[in-house]
Amino acid sequence: MEKNWIIISEYCEKSHTDRDFLDLLEESGLIEIQDIDGQPCLPDTQLGDLERYCHLYYDLSINIEGIDAIRHMLARIEDLQREVHRLRRQLSRFHDSDALFLEE
Repeated sequence: MEKNWIIISEYCEKSHTDRDFLDLLEESGLIEIQDIDGQPCLPDTQLGDLERYCHLYYDLSINIEGIDAIRHMLARIEDLQREVHRLRRQLSRFHDSDALFLEE
């Protein structure tokens, strides 16, 4: 799959985001910036995360450590939701097989 890239300087200019903030996100491992043809770029797949981090930082005044903690908790919640769905499917199959035995 081919990646599309967002040029960091253009993103910062259009979104009024401080480049130092993006550097902090990269240093913390929250985003991945790569040089493409000599320009720092961000994979477009990370744009949603970047927008979320900008909202947390600029609108809610949450620092980088807080953003990382929130990211970790949200990822954990998603994992737990997937586990609940998996267990519900298993329970449903178990329940359906019990119903077959009761009908006989």
